[in-house]
Amino acid sequence: MKILMVLTSHDQLGTTGAKTGFWLEEFAAPYYVFKDAGAQITLASPLGGQPPLDPKSDDPASQTEATHRFKADPAAQALLASTHPLSEMAAADFDAVFYPGGHGPLWDLAEDAASIALIETMLAAGKPVAAVCHAPAVLRHPTSPDGLSVVQGKSVTGFTNSEEQAVGLTQIVPFLVEDMLKSNGGTYSKGPDWQPYVVIDGLLITGQNPASSEPAAKALLVQLKPH
Repeated sequence: MKILMVLTSHDQLGTTGAKTGFWLEEFAAPYYVFKDAGAQITLASPLGGQPPLDPKSDDPASQTEATHRFKADPAAQALLASTHPLSEMAAADFDAVFYPGGHGPLWDLAEDAASIALIETMLAAGKPVAAVCHAPAVLRHPTSPDGLSVVQGKSVTGFTNSEEQAVGLTQIVPFLVEDMLKSNGGTYSKGPDWQPYVVIDGLLITGQNPASSEPAAKALLVQLKPH
């Protein structure tokens, strides 16, 4: 079982001067779900190397069992520090792909040609694609062989407009995940703000927010079990 995890390389929060990146819990929780299940994990990002960590996700209030485990795990830290360039990854080498969120993907992964091609190739090959929180942004441009958005007619979720409003970034982000999924023809649904909520539709697995990262990863493992 080979899983590719794709992280953002983008560290600027629009024109605010503040930093962003990937959200620690959304990487750490799925990483250990996969690792504990015996999966072979490969990490990639658009620029390769160490992806930028959203400093807010490092706040004491944002720590979980998984983030504490990561901070005590030199091997995982070394792996994260040397992600592969995404353009060098081939869909044929993996059984599934998982995108952790954080605000970074809104700027780079959503528009990244290698990511778009990877998602289209994985889905066409019958392989699952999972994305959590802001990472469903990566579904903005990929299309199915018929030329329609990959979320067209699919049940999906992602970071809600109300959650974005709660963190005060509605005017800063390049687009709102909820609005984009709806405008691309997705059947968008959500749970209460900040509560775990995961939607599975065929090969697409989407999670609403940081609390959804672990259940989304577990849902991906279910997809990969021989039926």
